[in-house]
Amino acid sequence: MSLLTFAQYTVLMISYGGLALGYLPGLRMNRATIALVGSALLIGLGVLTLEEAWQAIDAETIVFLLSMMVVNANLAYAGFFELMLAQLLRRTKSPLGLLIVLTLGSGLLSAFLLNDTIAIVFTPLVLKLALSLQLNPIPYLLTLAAATNIGSVATINGNPQNILIGSFSQMSYLNFAAALTPVAVLSLMMQIGLLLWLYPEVRSWKPVAGTADMIPQPRIYRPLFLKSVTVTVALFAAFVIGLPLAESAFVAAALLLITRRIKPERVLRYVEWDLLVMFSGLFILTRCTQTLNLLELVGGWVSSSLGLVGVTTLLANVISNVPAVLLLGPLIQPEDTQSWLLLAMSSTLAGNLTLFGAVANLIVVEAAKSQGYSLTFWEHFRFGFPLTLLTIALGTAMIVLR
Repeated sequence: MSLLTFAQYTVLMISYGGLALGYLPGLRMNRATIALVGSALLIGLGVLTLEEAWQAIDAETIVFLLSMMVVNANLAYAGFFELMLAQLLRRTKSPLGLLIVLTLGSGLLSAFLLNDTIAIVFTPLVLKLALSLQLNPIPYLLTLAAATNIGSVATINGNPQNILIGSFSQMSYLNFAAALTPVAVLSLMMQIGLLLWLYPEVRSWKPVAGTADMIPQPRIYRPLFLKSVTVTVALFAAFVIGLPLAESAFVAAALLLITRRIKPERVLRYVEWDLLVMFSGLFILTRCTQTLNLLELVGGWVSSSLGLVGVTTLLANVISNVPAVLLLGPLIQPEDTQSWLLLAMSSTLAGNLTLFGAVANLIVVEAAKSQGYSLTFWEHFRFGFPLTLLTIALGTAMIVLR
């Protein structure tokens, strides 16, 4: 092995190691800067030219993700998410009722809007409600984290990895949803059953006094609310009738940015630029991995359904689900619908395995920490481990046998 080849492999391995950890020891770098710096060094080392690296970035995915962030920002500022949560919580006043409503509600919203957004908006409100009612907040935090992951598996726009798969596979929105919505619904039922077994205190149907008084009053900005909801409904109608996903989302975002009611910097501040930079860097890292023929190491496993699910689950928890999908995607033929569905299902449900398996988990943990409450790795693992095994087994059987 030449010195140049050794340097290329070393940079690539350090990059993926940093992506797995979320940082590089001794350096102030996050996943976005690690992906960007790793890409730049590999270009400098001659793995790709700058033009090849630019071509490796999937514009359709970046545009779709950016556009959905703009849509979510407008809904958030309009008060849509607060209103949905308040309406859900008004449907019940018991510990078990709260658990069920929160599971189904956050799961449903995550299927249509990016799951990370639901986790960001709902966590502080749910935590405040649980503590105010003197309920153990842990099962409700676990409910929110897991349900946003599970619910998002149902649709192409539910999470970033599904957006990637929708772009690579060219599968229709309705076909994707028809295959994975039943998996999401049954997995949510499994989640409720597991939480009832682990936390006996949430089994009560007895109403908690003061529930209605503790539900936060949503602040609705009516003109922005009506415009945002109208555009969002039209966007999902475009998805359903089969219009191009990225182009439809881009037009919807553009319409929402034409406004006299909200400053553009407020909307753009809501966009997760770090995530977009990380995606771009990951596209380049993946192309470098292909160029260096490292995908051959897992190529044999991906050829079988169980092998694909196993490798995806492992990689999703080692390097995170988005990098895992980017690495494995080139090994699947565009017309192999079953493999794409297995990749979407396993990469998403694997996020419940550990606290670091999905961004939604970390969002819930950090929001809880800011409120002075700790959700530990082991507290999550004793719930996440059996949930992941059960839901992935269910999803694999349903997809293979359909």
